Amino acid sequence: MVRDERLTTYIRSLEGPEDPVLEQIEQEAADTYVPIIRKETQSFLKTLLMIKQPSRVLEIGTAIGFSAILMSEYMPEGGQIITVEKYEKRIPIARENFRRAGKEGQITLIEGDALAVMQALDGSFDLIFMDAAKGQYIRYLPEAVRLLSDGGVLVSDNVLQDGDVIESRFAVERRNRTIHSRMREYLYELKHHERLLTSILPLGDGVALSVKC
Repeated sequence: MVRDERLTTYIRSLEGPEDPVLEQIEQEAADTYVPIIRKETQSFLKTLLMIKQPSRVLEIGTAIGFSAILMSEYMPEGGQIITVEKYEKRIPIARENFRRAGKEGQITLIEGDALAVMQALDGSFDLIFMDAAKGQYIRYLPEAVRLLSDGGVLVSDNVLQDGDVIESRFAVERRNRTIHSRMREYLYELKHHERLLTSILPLGDGVALSVKC
């Protein structure tokens, strides 16, 4: 809808500048067509981090490191981020971006399959940011719940799939039907999980905010 596009443009226009390195990385992502979190989602995440003040964060899906660096800027002193990525071409770019931002001591990048990495992790996390392959969210959920501390927050990005999630599976392109059905299953599980209280927000491409009870 045009009205929605105008509203989104207006909201984005209110955002102030970020750290220069983050601004550069964001522009590089746009130039190379690498998807990163949208402006309005960035704002939401920053606000949530300031409220929650997590000391330990797990990110599923590093890409080129933009969101990990962004989160690190709004965590308490001494806060640590573990971020997971398996796409080999993006891993060295992310590491270089962490170096550029001076975040090598705060952000640890683990290479490999997200589910296998999650299963090998111990301890608990105050916040988990899910921004990986959308069709895999449902597979990651049990480990995410296990790894969350009581009162911990799970943020799942891109859950509305540009509106496709509300469509019949037959109205979705055949190549996207598996992702479509898995995302619908994921959202149902979030809303009905006995350990999670979840709000689904039409923000950016859809954000699910879950708290472990």
